[in-house]
Amino acid sequence: MTLHWTPATERTDLLAEPVARAVTALDTGVEVAGIDPELADTAAFCERYGVALDESANCVVVAAKRGGETRYAACMVLATMRVDVNGVVRSHLDARKASFAPMAQAVELTGMEYGGITPIGLPADWPVLVDTHVAGHSRVVIGSGVRRSKLAVSGATLAGLKGAEVLALAT
Repeated sequence: MTLHWTPATERTDLLAEPVARAVTALDTGVEVAGIDPELADTAAFCERYGVALDESANCVVVAAKRGGETRYAACMVLATMRVDVNGVVRSHLDARKASFAPMAQAVELTGMEYGGITPIGLPADWPVLVDTHVAGHSRVVIGSGVRRSKLAVSGATLAGLKGAEVLALAT
């Protein structure tokens, strides 16, 4: 199957509501393509649509806890890498404990579908931790907030999001 990329501002119907609002405000050349929602998971998507794993980035929602308080953050890493949640992320967020946020919680807090969560349109107070490998990419494919589409965006755009910090997150 072939991906047909269109400016995301012209196809907000393919985006989750918070993503559509954020993309309109960004105005930075973000593109969207519709996909089969059954193929939204990274490995299946990449295989079917001919996108290399190292051109695809995943958004991982982390719950960081300290002193009875839970804070959330999004971590962006290439699909070929894993987020160092218990090392780099926990330390950077100054948390006693850090773990992947439960699916139901991530969906509720973001207003996005599981398997489509993206850093564009997240709650404004969430840090967005972008791995250096992602930030250096001229174009990566990421979630769109829903399982029926994907976004194409530059690493520089992700690194420039409000609350974004570029770090060596991956192992």
